Amino acid sequence: MTPLRIGLEYFTPWTNDVGYQIAIANDLYLQQGLEVRQVLVDPLAGDTLEHLVRGEVDIAVCPTNRLLKRVEAGQALRGIATINHRAMETILTTTSTGIQRPLDLQGRRVAFNPTPRGIALVRHLITSDGGDPDSMIIVDSGSREINADDIVAGFADAFFGAYWAWDALFGTTPSAQRVALPVDEIGMLAYPSYVLAVRADSMSTDRESLTKFLHASEQGFRLAASDHALAVDVAVRCVPYVKPELIAHSLNILPATWFDEHGQWGNHPWTKHRAYAQWLAQHGVLQDASVVETTLIDDLFDAVSESA
Repeated sequence: MTPLRIGLEYFTPWTNDVGYQIAIANDLYLQQGLEVRQVLVDPLAGDTLEHLVRGEVDIAVCPTNRLLKRVEAGQALRGIATINHRAMETILTTTSTGIQRPLDLQGRRVAFNPTPRGIALVRHLITSDGGDPDSMIIVDSGSREINADDIVAGFADAFFGAYWAWDALFGTTPSAQRVALPVDEIGMLAYPSYVLAVRADSMSTDRESLTKFLHASEQGFRLAASDHALAVDVAVRCVPYVKPELIAHSLNILPATWFDEHGQWGNHPWTKHRAYAQWLAQHGVLQDASVVETTLIDDLFDAVSESA
């Protein structure tokens, strides 16, 4: 039995992880000769990619842009599968603010983690809608996740970063009073949010195990998409502090992001990835968009297709 540790991308498990969880709970990895364990990384010791570089996990779920940045900086990492084929982030606000579009963010207090990418993205949205991004007032929320209740309490007028299929659903504010604007519907391109990353050397040393992992993971995600009750049951066991009703709602709207327009799981949507890399380079987040060509690889999926 080959052990594999998958580092989850968030501070806690969430519904985007349910495919791996179903594969574990239903012995799909064991059937491939793999003993897979989920690992929550220590946020005081870096993100999932930092844990991957140190060898503390074997596979990391990570934001696409972070992987590209690390490879550009010289770290030997590779992306072996795309998990989410569209952007997860929103501009979150409430009806009481009157904010209905990016133009309305002019002169308003917008909370988010002011990374170079975050600043560039919010400014891009405002500019694309004909507004003046310099008039925006940035509220540094760090890594804190803001929900609609915080907006009502006056923390800010809007928040960039809440996922439309997860934390935008949190809080006690009635849904009719929430305004969640997915960024890829208000001026941002449809970029793939999350990918699976490995150390480059594992492509040769653990190639067979990685191929088996992808095969079983695909089975898990397809089960999650086709059997809602199963997905909710497994997710509730892994995230017991979130209301089952919220988990069920999330798992109604999230699965469509796991597959491309042809219903394929895991493959890299190259047109989207290249466009996103170009956007990141144009806004100074990357130095050269061509890094995407060496960062993402498809050949493990060729092996998965042959073994299916």
